[in-house]
Amino acid sequence: MRKDVRILLVGEPKVGKTSLIMSLVSEEFPDDVPLRAEEITIPADVTPERVPTHIVDYSEAEQSDEQLYQEISKANVICIVYSVNNKKSIEKVTSHWIPLINDRTDKDSRVPLILVGNKSDLVEHSSMETILPIMNQYSDIETCVECSAKNLKNISELFYYAQKAVLHPTGPLYCPEEKEMKPSCIKSLTRIFKVSDLDNDGILNDKELNFFQRTCFNMPLAPQALEDVKNVVRKNMTDGVEDNGLTLKGFLFLHTLFIQRGRHETTWTVLRRFGYDDDLELHQEYLFPLLKIPADCTTELNHNAYLFLQSVFDKHDKDRDCALSPDEVKDLFKVFPYMPWGPDVNNTVCTNDQGWITYQGYLSQWTLTTYLDVQRCLEYLGYLGYSIICEQESQAAAITVTRNKRIDLQKKQTQRSVFRCNILGARGSGKTSFLQAFLGRNLLKQRKIREDHKSFYSINTTYVYGQEKYLLLHEVMPDFDFLSEEDLACDVVCLVYDVNNPRSFEYCAKVYKQYFMDSKTPCMMIASKSDLHEARQHYSLTPLDFCRKNKLHPPQPWTCNTVDAPNKDLYTKLTTMAMYPHAKLRCMCTCNRCTFCICQNILRSQLLTNIKAKFYSVVLNRLHDVGAYLLVDEECSLIQQVHTISNVEESIYMESSVQPYGPQARHMAQADLKSSTFWLRASVGATVFAVLGFAMYRAILKQR
Repeated sequence: MRKDVRILLVGEPKVGKTSLIMSLVSEEFPDDVPLRAEEITIPADVTPERVPTHIVDYSEAEQSDEQLYQEISKANVICIVYSVNNKKSIEKVTSHWIPLINDRTDKDSRVPLILVGNKSDLVEHSSMETILPIMNQYSDIETCVECSAKNLKNISELFYYAQKAVLHPTGPLYCPEEKEMKPSCIKSLTRIFKVSDLDNDGILNDKELNFFQRTCFNMPLAPQALEDVKNVVRKNMTDGVEDNGLTLKGFLFLHTLFIQRGRHETTWTVLRRFGYDDDLELHQEYLFPLLKIPADCTTELNHNAYLFLQSVFDKHDKDRDCALSPDEVKDLFKVFPYMPWGPDVNNTVCTNDQGWITYQGYLSQWTLTTYLDVQRCLEYLGYLGYSIICEQESQAAAITVTRNKRIDLQKKQTQRSVFRCNILGARGSGKTSFLQAFLGRNLLKQRKIREDHKSFYSINTTYVYGQEKYLLLHEVMPDFDFLSEEDLACDVVCLVYDVNNPRSFEYCAKVYKQYFMDSKTPCMMIASKSDLHEARQHYSLTPLDFCRKNKLHPPQPWTCNTVDAPNKDLYTKLTTMAMYPHAKLRCMCTCNRCTFCICQNILRSQLLTNIKAKFYSVVLNRLHDVGAYLLVDEECSLIQQVHTISNVEESIYMESSVQPYGPQARHMAQADLKSSTFWLRASVGATVFAVLGFAMYRAILKQR
């Protein structure tokens, strides 16, 4: 809506232009009328629409044609004043003033016109019979008002209609020749209907109608008022109401009726509430609300935004298969002016066996858009009506701006849930396969992907210590000399080389030494295609020696040439490194030579497993003997009852149940008691030894 309104009054001399302005201001007919009134500004709190209004007079005697042309170009609405008792002034409306105004304004942005018949107090008849043909001939004419400056008749109404013609113009909404709404208006109202149809059944039920009414007019409709609205639609349309709800046709009919009855401010109120400007385009302030993002901070969707997107998914997943078919995706994006997702999205996120985007993939794509281009995300949420459905001031309420990464490093903890990993490597090293494997696709499935549908991104969820996090993989083009800041800005770096290509590792080594050796970004070396023969790399150091020299984790073997989905442990490790770049993470090598590998092999050996099993069985048996010794003085009847209650206790007292209790059975042999004491001490000693050994093991790891 405009912030102010500028009204220009033109017409033949002596028709009463200045008198109209003076009568409006002083609320009485002036005795002395000047040749021209000075520009008058009416404050916003006085006008019905709460908008400042400027009223400008024109005098042929005091102003030149050039000044008139300037005023016409600045005016928002022009009132052509004629005298109802002067036929010549009426003829001048069509012969002079309308052609003059049209020549001085753009065809695509015509200024609305209002015909004003002044001096109605001097005649008994109306001039409408003469004016109506003129109104039908020129679509720019909004309305015609007959008034009297002397009697103050319709003076306030004149300027109200002028203001209304600017703030609520009929031209963008309705075509009077065809007596129907214009296509742009129908398109805008159709989007509003689909956004308001919360369950996507094509009908606005009472709950949805009340939500729509409260959203646009800040008050719900009474039940009887709702029925009255439906009855009006029923009387005029056969398919306007279905299942006691309003269809799209009925919704459009209601707004056509509002416009035809001169209540187009109702339609404009709805349009502006849903973000439309005077040209029926979603204005920039609605689509792109102000959002400040400090340097070195990222953007994520908050919990409320995910709940909203979940409701949108459920709304369009009609077959309830937790995936969006191509038709369901098209239906979801009908409220958009264009299709935002291309075929590459299906290779960026998880899909089902049919290639349809799953629920997890759907949320992942929104997470990706928010992270990479938050302005685009705000635009998309605007099309979906986030601020309206969630009753928020703007889409910016859906975004969380994370704190500076330096603060995360200082505090050694992060609250972020999205982490970026840049994948670098020579051509043919397997970067694209590494991205697709993250989505659960083996080599066989990857070969079915069309070249023009490939994506340089993939995003999926991983779990780090029970927390769900998003890992965003970005394949960087292998242009060693032109790595941009975006290529280097990430949370973790993955350097991929082909074990079967002897020249593949050299690229990774050079990239690391030039860009990442002195940075705090954690790096991981991936030995891809590990199912193939490992060739000797043409580099001064082997990949393992290079990693040891630069204090990196040893190269991680990886392949996607598997029958099932590729293993995702590497992606979890990458996410962990991104979350805790300050921490010395667990060694990930399998060299069988370092202290970690030796300790791991000992702990996993079959001998140690057997010893642990024997030790546990002996300890449990001796604990049972001690329990039997403590309970042997109980009455026989109590023991017999315990037999029937617990199978475990039955096994403990099996010997007692077979033989009758005698004096000799009531006492444990002294030798058995000594033996039990010995094994109890041995158990305590073994426990202490295990604790000390574990502490030493942790100390060794900490040093590494």
